[in-house]
Amino acid sequence: MASPVRRAVVIGGSMSGLLAALYLRRQGWQVDVFERSPVALVGRGAGIVTHPEMHRAFAELGIDSAHDFGVPVERRLVLDGAGRVICERHYPQTATSWNRLFDLLIAAFGSEHYHLGRDLRGVSQTAEAALAHFADGTTETADLLIGADGFRSSVRALLSPGTQLLYAGYVAWRGLTDEAAVASLLAPAVLENLTFVLPPGEQFLGYPVAGPGNDLRPGRRSWNMVWYRPADEATELPSLLTDEAGHTHEISIPPPLMARRVVAEMHEAGARLLPPSMCAALARIDQPFLQPIYDLESPSMAFGRVALMGDAAFVVRPHVGAGILKAMDDAAALADALAETTDVTAALRAYDARRIAVGRKFVAQARRLGSYLRYRFDTPEQRAMAAYYAEPTRVLAETAVLDFLCAPD
Repeated sequence: MASPVRRAVVIGGSMSGLLAALYLRRQGWQVDVFERSPVALVGRGAGIVTHPEMHRAFAELGIDSAHDFGVPVERRLVLDGAGRVICERHYPQTATSWNRLFDLLIAAFGSEHYHLGRDLRGVSQTAEAALAHFADGTTETADLLIGADGFRSSVRALLSPGTQLLYAGYVAWRGLTDEAAVASLLAPAVLENLTFVLPPGEQFLGYPVAGPGNDLRPGRRSWNMVWYRPADEATELPSLLTDEAGHTHEISIPPPLMARRVVAEMHEAGARLLPPSMCAALARIDQPFLQPIYDLESPSMAFGRVALMGDAAFVVRPHVGAGILKAMDDAAALADALAETTDVTAALRAYDARRIAVGRKFVAQARRLGSYLRYRFDTPEQRAMAAYYAEPTRVLAETAVLDFLCAPD
């Protein structure tokens, strides 16, 4: 007699949730994904630097990422305040976009078991099942529940309410514009590569990504920028998160609501701190948006029949450039653990043992890489670490590089 098909409910319909669903479905699980947003997810112009491991994982899932995946980036550059190249490193990678990766994953999973507009309100468990309770009054029962609902995870908040986001002390300004809008402003080497500017206590970088409709043709692509700037949590951050109507938002602020004075102040800082060419390119971005930077370490990734993964478990500052890869590895490890035993709770304990140390490594490395993104230091040790990681050759050698995972604990 055939074994009954096991069912998993995944909370969170972004990339982490889809990765979990695809890995489990490969092993014969019935999987349904529930996303709180009532409309299809779309990235806010986020560029992503990929790693070879990502292509191997996609191939494992039957997804072809060999064609039209992104823009090859061969080198990394650091510019001084006048726009001169002062440091460079050959490090081939592919720059792609959030939208491109999401499109590949949602196409592989399909729409039949992907449910929009389902807002989780509660989680409960019995010895045999996990239950997800939604705002519309419905309940879904499954053998396993996965919290893959991002850095503001509802599942984590329900099961580990004491685990809170920690503000890093700085924000990221992000934006995207058409390559054609900046091609006359930026030197070809700057436009084609991962290019950094390092004002004291700050980091600016820009690189090419696919244009609208995943257009990879030169001249039709987009240019993506990120600018990390310190902002005091008690004084400056609330001002940045206060909208045009005077309402102060928590955690983040929707781009259309950002106060004009906040955007104007950012452009004024660009005129003081960035090379003229970068400042001019920054002015071509129609809707820059603000992202306060946080991190978080969950004390556990397993709660009976409930597992956390991706940003729901560990929120990592962006400097490591491997959030999606970390989620892929979480999903693969979870599927492997579940394949080894029919005891779901035992499998989740094994998954937790395999992945929690890795999550801590990611958080620690990202903190090191961001250690210089501040204007003031409290101790000589802080100042020494900042000086080490702010050195241009170090920035080029360690940003979005995974060698730290091979270092001993």
